[in-house]
Amino acid sequence: MTNRPQTVLVTGASSGLGAAIAAGLTAGGYRVVGTSRQPRGDGGAIPMVAMDVDDDASVAMAIGQVVALVGRIDAVVNNAGFGIAGAIEDTTSDEAGAQMCTNFLGTHRVCRAVLPLMRAQGGGRIVNVSSLAGIVPLPFQAFYSASKFAVEAYSEALRIEAKPFGIHVSMIEPGDYATGFTAHRRMTTASNSASPYHARVSRAVAIMARDEQANRDLGPVVATVRRALEAATPKLRYPTATAAQRILVALKPFLPDAIVEKLLTSTYEAG
Repeated sequence: MTNRPQTVLVTGASSGLGAAIAAGLTAGGYRVVGTSRQPRGDGGAIPMVAMDVDDDASVAMAIGQVVALVGRIDAVVNNAGFGIAGAIEDTTSDEAGAQMCTNFLGTHRVCRAVLPLMRAQGGGRIVNVSSLAGIVPLPFQAFYSASKFAVEAYSEALRIEAKPFGIHVSMIEPGDYATGFTAHRRMTTASNSASPYHARVSRAVAIMARDEQANRDLGPVVATVRRALEAATPKLRYPTATAAQRILVALKPFLPDAIVEKLLTSTYEAG
């Protein structure tokens, strides 16, 4: 870090993980600006700018407002996103497209808007919030997992492309944490009692919600974001999860596919 607080843009900062990251960075001496689709009127303790990551014009306008407000953007934490759940067969192309539009293309829109600024400044940090679900796909959250798999591939490529300009790209890969993500999870329209998957989807989503709400300490995620921002040579990936989740992710490349499948089935389809 420099001697003065760095300016950090945190997307999706109105609640949950984004709000915790924004508050934690502010407490750590960073100058933070948050974004959300509908920011609070009073702005709260952290300045908020309206940004819809689904819309190119909204992203461009918001980035311009942030620069006008604080003069520069030294780092971005791409956190905005949501999750859909339901069987793949019960997911329409529009529902899948909406998931990818926000979680993946939303990340791209923000990166594309800030990269010219960072190049002109001689460097910067981009921290994309991925998920362990972007490494180990979850049944009945296939398109959420797919959106995070896409963020994983995108971030790997962007890290190589941006490095010569002094721009460091990293990913935070959270496991289960208690945030508004659970309450705001969107079920596909066809996830109803008429679906042949209904009982299994209901059981799996209930297990996901239970696991998410069991871990209410967001401090490790905030601390991990700070490590990514402050490391002299930031790593590509920063997994942040329970020991059991980290072990599964670490072992996945070495385990037979059949074993991984059995583990996931036993976890999310337990009677």
